[in-house]
Amino acid sequence: MSGIEGFHAVIPAGGAGTRLWPLSRTGRPKFLVDMLGSGRTLLQGTVDRLLPLTGPDRLMVVTGRAHRDEVVRQVPELVDGELDQVLAEPSPRDSMAAIGLAAAVLAQRHGPETVLGSFAADHVVDNQDIFERTVAEAVAAAHAGYVVTVGIKAAGPSTAFGYIAEGDQLGVAGAPTARHVTTFTEKPDADTAWTYLATGRYCWNAGMFVVAAGVLLDHLHTQLPTLHDGLRQLAAAWDTPQRDAVLDAVWPTLTRIAIDHAIAEPVAANGGVAVIPGLFGWDDVGDFDSLAALLGAGDPDGPGGDPPRSATLGDDDLVLRIDADDAFVVTTGRAVTVVGLDEAVIVDTPDALLVTTRAHAQKVKTAVDAWRARGATSLL
Repeated sequence: MSGIEGFHAVIPAGGAGTRLWPLSRTGRPKFLVDMLGSGRTLLQGTVDRLLPLTGPDRLMVVTGRAHRDEVVRQVPELVDGELDQVLAEPSPRDSMAAIGLAAAVLAQRHGPETVLGSFAADHVVDNQDIFERTVAEAVAAAHAGYVVTVGIKAAGPSTAFGYIAEGDQLGVAGAPTARHVTTFTEKPDADTAWTYLATGRYCWNAGMFVVAAGVLLDHLHTQLPTLHDGLRQLAAAWDTPQRDAVLDAVWPTLTRIAIDHAIAEPVAANGGVAVIPGLFGWDDVGDFDSLAALLGAGDPDGPGGDPPRSATLGDDDLVLRIDADDAFVVTTGRAVTVVGLDEAVIVDTPDALLVTTRAHAQKVKTAVDAWRARGATSLL
């Protein structure tokens, strides 16, 4: 594919990735880290995936001020053109403010009909061709006035993701697989997740949204007019010398809310949201269990019942496993020996060591909270 005319990609690059501590830190969150051992960080991988659809002039990153310099270092093409394509937030205000700011700036620069797609900086996607075709369908549906999301085929009854309920076919030219969205549901319990999958009508919500900038802002004006007005004010000043003053004055007043709650849920209730099935491989790299699976360790609890296997991030010659063939080890230069621990997770960094299991991977966040409560900010 040679690109989608008029389409702009937005990459929200925020969050601390606390379930991947100590690899992911506040000062260097997971999207700035080479989590897959590929030589490219998750942010760079996301840029690589989107550039064929946009080119550098239609690619934008929204990140925190603390991470702006590193984002520019990793993706210098974002500031090589006429306009600075890195929007720096003074503080986290959740996804609606981040995506809304990008939409408002794009509408100010290029007009309200500009279609933007929001894709997280820290996700992994397999099968580029299918991904590109999916985005092309989403853009076609967005031109028809819909807020469009991409639904991921559920690999199992996960309680880690939200769910999208699919309705009737959309019937929009250029988007043959698009369907109406009837509801969005927050992370369910296991029984509810099983019930959803049994219907065949639910998919995972991966947080990908494609929409015309003016459509998004109009919905925001209806749902949260104060937030809309603040973002419009910021956009009007963004490419002027008044940017920093207006940003420091307005940004702290913006409502802190996720785009799912601000736009997707209420607009879906009124028939304004569509979903395109994403049949490509996808992972949000949410914890060390999913990272281990991505690096080849398999998923013993998944629908295929993959047998557990070892995986290493770093130099595998520095890892010795004895009666622990399925151990997942991250080493940053020191030799690591694992003896007799089933499905162990060992993450060894210069200043912090994590020892857990894949079954407890979601609980790593509690360790971060505990160190924070102790005042050990240098570890965070």
